[in-house]
Amino acid sequence: MRRSGDLLLFLVVSFGCAWLLALPLWLNGSGLRSPLVTPVAAAMMFTPSLGVLAAWLVRRRGTPFREWARLTGLTWGPVRRRTLGLVAATWLGVPLLVLVALAVSALTGAVDLDVGGLSLFRRQLEAAGGAPLEPETLAVTQLVSAVVVAPLLNAIPSLGEEWGWRGYLLPRLLGGPALDASPRPARLVWRAMLVSGVIWGLWHAPLTLLGYNYPDLGPWAAPMFVGVCVLLGAILGWLRLRTGSVWPAVVGHGAFNASAGLILLAGDAAHPPNLALAGVTGVVGWAVLAVVVVALRSPYRAGEGA
Repeated sequence: MRRSGDLLLFLVVSFGCAWLLALPLWLNGSGLRSPLVTPVAAAMMFTPSLGVLAAWLVRRRGTPFREWARLTGLTWGPVRRRTLGLVAATWLGVPLLVLVALAVSALTGAVDLDVGGLSLFRRQLEAAGGAPLEPETLAVTQLVSAVVVAPLLNAIPSLGEEWGWRGYLLPRLLGGPALDASPRPARLVWRAMLVSGVIWGLWHAPLTLLGYNYPDLGPWAAPMFVGVCVLLGAILGWLRLRTGSVWPAVVGHGAFNASAGLILLAGDAAHPPNLALAGVTGVVGWAVLAVVVVALRSPYRAGEGA
């Protein structure tokens, strides 16, 4: 096999297993109405890690796993304090970005909010058969959980993805299975981030082609979410390159998954949010994430990698 064989194997396993897991949603015709959507989505998150393991077992079998784990970012990196600091920053910073995107959406008229009445949230609770707590109490509980608890709870499934996308794929696109201290041209770094973000977005296609995250868009949800993955992936990639560790990206990914749906807590039932426009996964969110990406325009400098 050629040198690129391990990368091809990683992609085949990651994408192939994702489609196999999602196949029942397509075959039974129920799509996102199926009760299997949540377990399928959760199981899919581990397929990139299967791809990393396949690349190690088949192509890198002479490399001890401890060394492979270091090469793919499972350690704390060369400067543990920096890594832990960025873990804390992403834990709180990502939910803050989500709230900023929500505020910008409201200020630009992209979404109507009903913070006082929580009418959209109430409608969702009624459709689900009610809740044991008052909507206000439940909303505060979910908000606190999304910021404080959920990023940690989401860390395991997020690791399933991040070990693949940022742990293995991004460094591999930069020319090798690991990061080192040698300088890399900014053009090469951003190209690798763009390609890895597109791949990450396309990997979601078994669900997004069914309208996942954007129910009103149908199959157009797939290219829409690729844009989110490119921008968010650049931020998570910067964390990986800055620390040499995958853990800040794991926490950032978990925090994003936990807080991205906060727009559904504060929306107005009379004018439900257009998720393709408002919130962190909409066009407004693209702009907010793009500002952060521009602020991180020097993603890699000599001596600051793993």
